[in-house]
Amino acid sequence: MMSCVTSLAHGVLNEQTLAVNGNSFVNRTDSPPEGLANQHKPTHHTMKLILPYQGLMRNSTLAVLSAAALLTAGSLQAGTPSGKEAPAPVIEPEAPFVTGTLSLMANTHFVSYGQDVWAAGGSWQDPLFNPSLELSFNLGSGFSFILGTWWDVNDNAVSSIGNRIQEVDVWAGFAYATGDWTFTLLYQDWMYGGSTEEIVDFKVAYSSFLNPYLLLHGRTDRGAATTFGEGLVVQTGIAPGTDLGPVSLSFPVALSYDTDNFHGGQAGIGYASAGITASIPLTKSITASIGATYFYTNDQVIPGNPDEGFIMGSAGVSVSF
Repeated sequence: MMSCVTSLAHGVLNEQTLAVNGNSFVNRTDSPPEGLANQHKPTHHTMKLILPYQGLMRNSTLAVLSAAALLTAGSLQAGTPSGKEAPAPVIEPEAPFVTGTLSLMANTHFVSYGQDVWAAGGSWQDPLFNPSLELSFNLGSGFSFILGTWWDVNDNAVSSIGNRIQEVDVWAGFAYATGDWTFTLLYQDWMYGGSTEEIVDFKVAYSSFLNPYLLLHGRTDRGAATTFGEGLVVQTGIAPGTDLGPVSLSFPVALSYDTDNFHGGQAGIGYASAGITASIPLTKSITASIGATYFYTNDQVIPGNPDEGFIMGSAGVSVSF
């Protein structure tokens, strides 16, 4: 089956397109000008075969080139301009190997897991000086090694250590942090009264708005606390906080359970406490704080306190490095 379409032009190339069995042919005829039309000169016929796949190839090539142009334009718009280097990735600074906190605090009471050690009761007349220092050594992979000390300095009794130093506590242990969780295990020596009380603490804390924690406080050796027994205190608490401009507020709440004879009484809820602490930075590394905490103690569990309920006040500065 053949069909033919002819385009005529004087003195120019004439083309005829023929379709034969689905294939296209272009028949080109070199026609002479009119003045030479009657001369008998041979006519040359050139026939070009165009197969269907060749048209498809031309169309596919155009599509690929168009897509490449669009992709190139998009990459230039979305990324860095051509000829310029991409900015270097931001590298987080490595955590320092040693960090620490030095605290210089004045307190109205010395409260040890609900026990009013100096029996101050409702009085704020004899403030105590309680400096402390804690160092943390970064071991990598979330682990750290901890060293610390806490002192009780006052003139409430004749010191067995020297000057007005009534007690020196030291501790060492490890902490592991993963995500918002921190696990801490410490061994402590509490040196006072010419002897040493030995303590093991294990704490699990979760960093969030409420900052909940669970603490297991075990006495493994009574030391000078001869009227007390070895045992365990289980304490749980929260410490939600908020900021008011430069001032940071914290609202610690705690509840504690004693095993039998830990504080010379029966087993049970030893105390509940709630407080507020306000802190404000003085410099990049120095912070001032002031706070008050109300303690309600159970005289069946902690029988030595002069008052079941009392308020402890505190104020001081801390230096972080």
